[in-house]
Amino acid sequence: MLDTLKRAWSEEEIRKKFYFTLVMLVIYRLGNNIPIPFIDAQKLADAYKGMEGTLVDYLNMLTGGGLSTLSIFALGVQPYITASIVMQLLTVVIPRFEELTKEGEAGRKAIQRYTRYMTIFLAIFQAIAITNGLYGAALSSATTFQKFVMNVVLIGGTMLVTWMGETITEKGIGNGVSIIIFMGIIANVPKTLSTWKTGLHYNTTSILSIIIMAIVVIFIVLFTVKITEGERKIPIQYAKRVVGRKMYGGQSTHIPVKVNMSGVMPIIFASAVLAIPSTISLFMGNAGGGALNKFFSQSTFGFVLYLIIQAVLILVFAYFYNMIQFNTVEYAKQLQQNGGFIPGIRPGKPTSDYLAKVANKITFIGAISLALLTIVPAISSRFLGLNLSFGGSSVIIVVGVILETVKQIEAMLTMKNYKGFLNR
Repeated sequence: MLDTLKRAWSEEEIRKKFYFTLVMLVIYRLGNNIPIPFIDAQKLADAYKGMEGTLVDYLNMLTGGGLSTLSIFALGVQPYITASIVMQLLTVVIPRFEELTKEGEAGRKAIQRYTRYMTIFLAIFQAIAITNGLYGAALSSATTFQKFVMNVVLIGGTMLVTWMGETITEKGIGNGVSIIIFMGIIANVPKTLSTWKTGLHYNTTSILSIIIMAIVVIFIVLFTVKITEGERKIPIQYAKRVVGRKMYGGQSTHIPVKVNMSGVMPIIFASAVLAIPSTISLFMGNAGGGALNKFFSQSTFGFVLYLIIQAVLILVFAYFYNMIQFNTVEYAKQLQQNGGFIPGIRPGKPTSDYLAKVANKITFIGAISLALLTIVPAISSRFLGLNLSFGGSSVIIVVGVILETVKQIEAMLTMKNYKGFLNR
């Protein structure tokens, strides 16, 4: 990885992409430290104290701490992620949206436009929930106009972060939305390490617990790399054919089916869906909403129920995402048109059925692995009594984003060398 980064840095075009991504992330971090107007910082801090360790605290982690300070980027990219999930579901249900996915670049831009409209709607919903529910008591002295300005700033901040994410994807390095979430998680690491240090100082945390948690995190990192790199190679044979006086075909190749084809997206999607009840509970304020969040975070039954729901959602989104990415019918059709076949499998529908069977088995293994990697750190954190603000699903998101970004950089380097070869 370090060698890849070193080679990428030596390329001027890729280096500019690095700079652009870095500038966007610096702006994002600065925005997370700028509070919205008309707020009382002390009342805000008092209102948030009762939410530490709850699902609201998890949402705060994904936004890089912006929710606890009610910064201009307090909503982060969560509305955009939720809107993306809804749009992907609609492409399966509504024929018109399904047609747009097949219209190339024009269709992609149309879906992206609809996603932005839905992002605005969800941002409005969440902004009102925060100013009137979550921080309703702390902002009770604010006038109607002041609350209106607060909501506009929160909504505008979300759209700006969404634009930054999309722009990073187009002009920078990696998937912009994933990079922003990654940055939000990493920003909480110093806070967690400081909490552990304070716990050691006051003997509320044992050194053994920290060592065990460090081993768990290392295991998560290694296993994440393993399932990300793992793949099943399906052999493909192309029939020989004579065209004029030349013979074509006869080559042997393979279709690589990734164990974790969907990367970190199932975890990000599952986190976004699990954030919906918390968002709704924000309307209820600290009374009802706090009770719901504390049920999932502090009660043993609620904690176990939360992990089960999270694991199920990861399984569902892994299958859904892979179904969109790996269209077995199209693969079988293309193979048949190009004279390719899987040894021992008839072309056409039998090939499609075989590919679907293999993909389902591989996806199940990958999804179960993702679910375990998400659950193990959460259980370890709870039983060891350590506040792992970047734990649970966050560890695998961080590792997954790093691996995906490095792969994209490698692809850029390959394209650069390929262009150079053509120029010669």
